[in-house]
Amino acid sequence: MGCKKTYKKNKGYFPGIATIGNKIVGIENRDGNVKFKQKDTLERFYTQLESEGISINRSRMDGGSYSKKIINVVDKHSKLFYIRANKSADLFEQINNITDWKTIEINFKNYEVTSIPFTQFYEDKNYRLVIMHEKNDDRQLDIFTQDTYVYRSILTNDHESTEKEVIEYYNAKGKSKKIFDEMNNDFGWKRLPFTFLNENNSFMIITAIIKNFYKYIIAIVAKKFVDINPTTRIKRFVFRFITVARRWVYQGRKWILKLFTKRPYYQLI
Repeated sequence: MGCKKTYKKNKGYFPGIATIGNKIVGIENRDGNVKFKQKDTLERFYTQLESEGISINRSRMDGGSYSKKIINVVDKHSKLFYIRANKSADLFEQINNITDWKTIEINFKNYEVTSIPFTQFYEDKNYRLVIMHEKNDDRQLDIFTQDTYVYRSILTNDHESTEKEVIEYYNAKGKSKKIFDEMNNDFGWKRLPFTFLNENNSFMIITAIIKNFYKYIIAIVAKKFVDINPTTRIKRFVFRFITVARRWVYQGRKWILKLFTKRPYYQLI
């Protein structure tokens, strides 16, 4: 099956990717828009992890997961969840009634934040909407809120953390997105080799396994080589570790690989 057009009118897929830390733990290539069968994909991811004895404490997702069906699955399988909430008329109606904003600092920048009960999809769920806003750069009046602020909101069932803690945890999602930069540029995801979904799905799974092995190996090497660290990318790793002058020497009735370097390769044996 060939790929359909995305919402940007380009041909492409919307693969579902699950990560824990810097490791990819689930992949399903999907055709259609970002929400297409996402509920089913997440259900399979969570079920597979649980079958391996892995329970999820916190799930973190962007606005592509903001729908009632998807939220139900995430809530069912996670102790806590944090999902970017999309803009809507109902949301802005609630925002216009907020008066108790408080100021916090995140990354040396001040924002006004608050929390309100979330009732857009549910009346019987104890969900919380953490909202932050800041003055927009051009000071243009927003047609919905009739003010000059930019609003962002996060849906969560976490009632213990402060607004700042919720926002900072959600923002740390950017570290997970670095995985896609690595997969696109180091492992061939930027230009998938096949035309069809299933073949590309297999390619993505295999390269993700290779990437996980690479992270395991690089962590070991980084303990012995001062100019290599656990975040070293493949190109740099090749030049710093693999590219070395060597020669096969026949000695003692056997061939021995002799490395012309003072670097501590022997410590990895």
